[in-house]
Amino acid sequence: MEFLSEFLSLMDGMGVELFELVWVESVVEFFRYFGWALYGVGLVVAVFEAAMEYQAGRSNAVRDMAIGVVKGFFAASLFSVVPVELYKLCIDLHGTLSQGIAGASNTEGVSSMARAVMGSFNGYGALVALFLLVLMGYSVFKTFFANLKRGGVLLIQIAVGSLYLFSVPRGYTDGFYGWCRQVIGLCLTAFLQTTILIAGLMVCSGNMLLGCGLMLAAAEVPRIAQQFGLDTSAKANIMSAVYTTQTAVNLSRTLIAAIK
Repeated sequence: MEFLSEFLSLMDGMGVELFELVWVESVVEFFRYFGWALYGVGLVVAVFEAAMEYQAGRSNAVRDMAIGVVKGFFAASLFSVVPVELYKLCIDLHGTLSQGIAGASNTEGVSSMARAVMGSFNGYGALVALFLLVLMGYSVFKTFFANLKRGGVLLIQIAVGSLYLFSVPRGYTDGFYGWCRQVIGLCLTAFLQTTILIAGLMVCSGNMLLGCGLMLAAAEVPRIAQQFGLDTSAKANIMSAVYTTQTAVNLSRTLIAAIK
């Protein structure tokens, strides 16, 4: 258990170390500047839209524009920093908690723990015990590959998040709020998956079947988080961001034509 705890924490730590590489820092910096550029374009468009709405008789257009500009400023300042720091915090927390769980399980000693696990296997038939071992391996490997790719997924989310900064100063924040939920869902999944997996290994010493069920539940954390609006995939956000970029291009063409 201590080995798996340290191993899975190491895999998650590799996702954190990804953002310490020079070329990754350059990519994040590029999208940070790109986000600021889109924010500037969105700010200009927001001023034109507020002026037209004010002339049409909408008295609170300037106030709404000011609120959108402030939200966009904070979003542009933090979208490339907060996700990485939040991810690092979740990795540190689950690493500490997993090592604590593994350390508490070793109070009986290694030999007594091994005897307890073997006793759990002996309580079932040979085929059932083999099936439970396959379930354990499936849970561990699925969590392993999920941890391995999570750093790259976060990098993609940062890149996609820059595309929403055109809409935020104009008052359209639904897409950006969805992106924030995705980042929170990814960090929550990083914290819960490994922790529940280690807890399942601990339960296996007393009840092998219940422990396998808990380990399988660890693989379902992303799907459960998605049911509560914390989607960890990037597919939906990419499509929405592409639509936002197309809208920005069309509005820019309209403004250029109006100025000419």
